[in-house]
Amino acid sequence: MRKLYYLTLFTFLIHTTQAQKSAVEQVVGFTDKNYASLDQLYKHLHQNPELSSKEEKTSALIAEELKKLGFEVQEKLGMHNLAGVLRNGEGPTLLIRADMDALPLEEKTGLPYASKAKGINPAGEEVPVMHACGHDIHMTVFIGTARALVETRKQWKGTLVMVAQSAEETGFGADALFKANLYEKIPLPDYAIALHDNASLPAGTIGYRAGNFMASVDMVDITVHGEGGHGAAPHTTKDPIVLSAEMINAFQTIVSREINPIEPAVVTVGSIHGGTVHNIIPDQVKMQLTLRSYSQEVRDQTIAALHRITANMASMAGLPKEKYPEISIRDPQTPATLNDPELTARLVNVFRQNFGEDKVVETPPNMVGEDFSRFGLQEKEVPICMFWLGAVNPAKIEAAKANGTALPSLHSPNFAPLPELTIKTGIRAMSAAALELLD
Repeated sequence: MRKLYYLTLFTFLIHTTQAQKSAVEQVVGFTDKNYASLDQLYKHLHQNPELSSKEEKTSALIAEELKKLGFEVQEKLGMHNLAGVLRNGEGPTLLIRADMDALPLEEKTGLPYASKAKGINPAGEEVPVMHACGHDIHMTVFIGTARALVETRKQWKGTLVMVAQSAEETGFGADALFKANLYEKIPLPDYAIALHDNASLPAGTIGYRAGNFMASVDMVDITVHGEGGHGAAPHTTKDPIVLSAEMINAFQTIVSREINPIEPAVVTVGSIHGGTVHNIIPDQVKMQLTLRSYSQEVRDQTIAALHRITANMASMAGLPKEKYPEISIRDPQTPATLNDPELTARLVNVFRQNFGEDKVVETPPNMVGEDFSRFGLQEKEVPICMFWLGAVNPAKIEAAKANGTALPSLHSPNFAPLPELTIKTGIRAMSAAALELLD
C-alpha cells in the first residue's frame, strides 16, 4: 500500500508540474503575441507620470483595464488606491500589488519617449515628473499578468485580487488603503505578492531574499534652538549652527558605536537649513533625517539616542530646558518588509523551474523602504513576498564592469529600464507565481 501511495503522489506531482509548465508556456506565447499593446501601455505610462497621491488619470486607466478583463473594481480606497477582484471557482485567494506614483525629477535619459510631464508638489510648486523608480514597469507587468491569468483561467482556481496603490514613494499609500479597511472590502488573501524592478540586476533575471528584504523607514524633523545675534559677536549668542554641526557628527556614532555591528541601521541627515545672511547668527536650525532598520529594538534604540544626544549637547551649550531641540517623527512610519520564508521558498522553486538556476539570484537585504510591508502586518496576518525584477540592459552591465563606471540607480534622472525583456520576464515570473499559488 505504501509503494502505491508514493507512486500515486509522485505521479500527481509530475502531472501538476507539467500542467504548470504548460500554463506558463501559454502565458509566454500570449504575452509575445500581444506585446505591442503592452509596449504602447508602458510608453504611455512613462510619458504621463503623476506624483504621489495625484495619480488620478493613472488610476482611472488601470481601473478601466481591469474592468475590461472582467474584474469587479473598487476605486477610491483612500487616495487613488483601487482593487480588482476576479473570482474563478473554489480555491485560494491571491493578492498582487503594483504601485502607481512617480517622482519629482527631470528625466535625462534622452529616450524618444522620455517624460516631459510637470506636476504640482506639496509646496504648490510646479516640478518635472518622471518614473525614476520604474513604477511604469510595475504597472505594465501588473496589467500583462492580469491579461495572462484571464487567458489561462482554465488552468487555475481561486480568487485573484489586483491592487493598484497610490503614494508608495511617500509611504502614505498602503496606510491609506488599510485605513479604508481594504481587507474587509475584498476576500482576505491567503498570500500577497509584488515585484520591484532592480537597477543593478540584468533584465531577464529574478532576485529574491527570504526574511529581511527592505528596511523600515522613519522621517525625523529636528529643530535646534539657540540665541541669535551679530555674527561679529558670537560670544553673546548660543549658536545653533555650530550646535547642529556638533550634533550631526555625534549622530554618526549611533550606528558605529551604539548599534550591534551585526544589526543593520542607517542614520542620515538629508537636509539642514538655518540662517538668512552672512553676518547674523540665527535663533534656530532645522534638520531632516531618515532612519533605517530591520528590528523594532534597533529603531527604538536609534530614536532614544537621538533624544539623548540632542538634549545633552543643548545642555552643554548652556541652553535652558525649554530651548532643548524638538524632535518629531512623521506618521505613518514605514515598517520593514519581511518576506515570509515558506512563501519565498515556494516562489523561488517556481522561478528556478521557469528561468533556470543562473537567472534566479539571492540578493542581500536592502536599506531602502517599501510600504508593501503593511499588507502582511494587519490584524489578519497574510504571508507576503516581494521579489526583484532585473531591469538593466545586460550589455550596459558588462560595459560598466569593464569601464569601472556606476550604473544609474533607482531615483536617478538617468534610470532607463530595458522595457521588452524586463516586462516579459516580469509577466512570466508573476504569472508563474500566481499559477503555483492558485493551483
